[in-house]
Amino acid sequence: MKLIPDMPITYGDEEGDFYIQRVHRTKPFGRTNHYHGTYEIYYLVSGERVHFIDGRTVRLTAGALVLVNKQVVHNASDLGPPEHERIVINFSDAYLGTGHPLHDPLLLKPFERQTCLLKLHSQEQVFMEQLLGKMIAEAAHRRPGFETYLRVLLTELLLFAARLPVQEQQESQDPHSPLHRKIAEVMQFIGDHYETRLSLPDIAKRFFVSPYYLSRSFRTVTGFTLIEYVHLTRVREAQRLLRSTDLKIILIAERTGFESTGHFDRIFKKLTGTTPLLFRRMNRL
Repeated sequence: MKLIPDMPITYGDEEGDFYIQRVHRTKPFGRTNHYHGTYEIYYLVSGERVHFIDGRTVRLTAGALVLVNKQVVHNASDLGPPEHERIVINFSDAYLGTGHPLHDPLLLKPFERQTCLLKLHSQEQVFMEQLLGKMIAEAAHRRPGFETYLRVLLTELLLFAARLPVQEQQESQDPHSPLHRKIAEVMQFIGDHYETRLSLPDIAKRFFVSPYYLSRSFRTVTGFTLIEYVHLTRVREAQRLLRSTDLKIILIAERTGFESTGHFDRIFKKLTGTTPLLFRRMNRL
């Protein structure tokens, strides 16, 4: 019995308060690395996929539920035959956050580990697909009160996920996994040293590879050039400091490895669409 309505659906915005999308693809499809200011829930209904999530390679089969925290870099690519069906939900802190009648700290607990992978058993898959089917139907038909019901259903989904044991991430066994592991080491190094001077030749020398090989491999695996990823890492840390501290912007630029305040402003605006000052003001309101 089909538990999920057999219809494509896209409702909302990935960076808005609530977003849900269901797609069934039959042709090769891969998305370049990206990250959101929202939480993401990914459920694979059928097929096989490989997810590259914050430096880790995760192999997914039907019935896998992945919860990705805010600002975590991730992408998805084919593993074997390209046909697959998946459902993605994104939601903001405001949607079920502090102050909302349905808020409970337990709801966001599965996101505390940055990435939470749950491999559901058959009965759990039935429950999950019934729940997701209801959400898709509500988003598609938009009957009176559907927005409230979507919040209720999302709350039920998150409570269900919070009660399940979390499994350790398993690296993909596809032929590219040695390369993924090497690039994951490079990404970890960048994450640990973003405040220092980082250049392609210096990093290549540290990992005993040529700059050309590192540049080509890094982009193949992540979708970013190495320097783009350095900038992304620095901007994510700058966003955290802008939200949570009163440090002057010039000090934040220095602490996150930017050459100057002007360079910081240019890169920050390029990646976020706003200036550091406006970002701080918006996140303080």
